Parts: sequence; structure tokens; C-alpha cells
Amino acid sequence: MNRRPDILGEFTADHKAVTELLDRAQAAPAGSAERGELVTKLTDLLFTHCAGEEEHLFPLVQHDVPEGGALVFRSIHDHLAIGQYLADLQGLVPADPAFDTLLSGLADTLRRHLTSEEQVLFPAARKALPAADRTALGDRLRAERTELERPE
Repeated sequence: MNRRPDILGEFTADHKAVTELLDRAQAAPAGSAERGELVTKLTDLLFTHCAGEEEHLFPLVQHDVPEGGALVFRSIHDHLAIGQYLADLQGLVPADPAFDTLLSGLADTLRRHLTSEEQVLFPAARKALPAADRTALGDRLRAERTELERPE
């Protein structure tokens, strides 16, 4: 049986891709163009991922999950911090000494955030949201992402 992932499965897959890109960026030689390219790919993935969570998941969590407002607030706070790291990194060349410091801060913030979502937010959402709703949201998210990927 080939099951389509629900929205939480989609976001968990995003988390895995984020972690893999982050690991590759940190393993790339310091100051290298490769490190810069990986951070650019990571930036694109994270902005798409965060926007999807904020549009599709967070409103439901806030409304339907006990203490959902606090969970969403913490995640949005993390998203803002992650976005600031990414903006700061995009303003630097990989050879800049501050690049590695910012990448390390981003990595720490991201790993903590992903763990929190997977251990607290996603289980709470899974418990509160019916499976059919989660599946429909996953379908909608995939359709929107496919539409965004199409060349004009």
C-alpha cells in the first residue's frame, strides 16, 4: 500500500532534508564556495518549510491543540531567529570569519527547534487533528509546492 504522508509527515521529511543539508554545510571546507552554496539551498528549503508550517499547521494547532497558542508562539519565535541567522549569512561570503560563527549559531538553533517540533508540537497536533484532516492538509501542501516549482 502506498500511503501519502499527512502534513506532519511532510514536515518531518522537510526536517530530515534540513538536517542533511545542515550537516553537509558544516562538513564542507570552511570558507569554501561549496559551503556558501549549501547554505543558500538550506535557506530556500527553510523559507519554504517555515512558510508552510505557518500557513497550514500553526493556525490549526493554535485553535485545536491544548496550549496550542504557546506551542505556536515558541515555533514562530524560533522561525524568526532562524530567519535572522539566514539573512545574516546571506550578507556574507563564506570566507568571512563571521560566517562560521553564524552557521554554528544557526545549527544550534535549528537542531533545538526541530527536536522541539518533533517531540512536542507534532505529537500534540497528531493527537488533536483527525487523520483525514492531516492527510488533506498534506495533499494541499504538496499541490501548492508542485505549483510553485512549475516554470512559468
